[in-house]
Amino acid sequence: MTARHALASLEREGFVGRRQGVGTFVSPPKIHFNKLMSYTELMASRGMLARSKIVYAGVVEPDYGISTRLSAPPTSPLTKIERVRLAGDEPFALETFFLLANNFPSIANAPLERSSLFATLKHDYGVELAYADEEIDVTVTDVRTAKLLAVPVGDPLLRISQLIYSTKCKAVMYGTGLYLPGRHVLAIRRFR
Repeated sequence: MTARHALASLEREGFVGRRQGVGTFVSPPKIHFNKLMSYTELMASRGMLARSKIVYAGVVEPDYGISTRLSAPPTSPLTKIERVRLAGDEPFALETFFLLANNFPSIANAPLERSSLFATLKHDYGVELAYADEEIDVTVTDVRTAKLLAVPVGDPLLRISQLIYSTKCKAVMYGTGLYLPGRHVLAIRRFR
């Protein structure tokens, strides 16, 4: 009886899943998005090693919409960093971030396959990130994303767009993450 109650408690918390007639199985870890953390910090909080595969890192043509969000002139060159995030050896997410190229020279050359972009900004550029404005919705995988994440075309994805600010309240980077479903919990807490 005690074991049954313990399993019921673990199921409510999302640590195990039960299948009628089959048994009880350990659930994949869920990532809680409730404060601004780097992917490296998120994985470490779950006892997992963060790894990334760089898809693209370099300067791209100016984009009016992104430059406007970053409070920069529309002709500002941007650095694009696109990475497939891995949990263990499995693709977990596709994240793309844009920064003003003139403010962060050489950031595309940082070893971002094994290090945190947040930590690189802090240690190499003296910029500490504080908070983000986020938009969250659902989308489906296109051909390119499906190939990068090793899932079928048309599978659902959680999309989180972020405008991330420094401790000086200045917009530093804009990005979008496409996350595989079933491994995320969005926890929002209110403090008075």
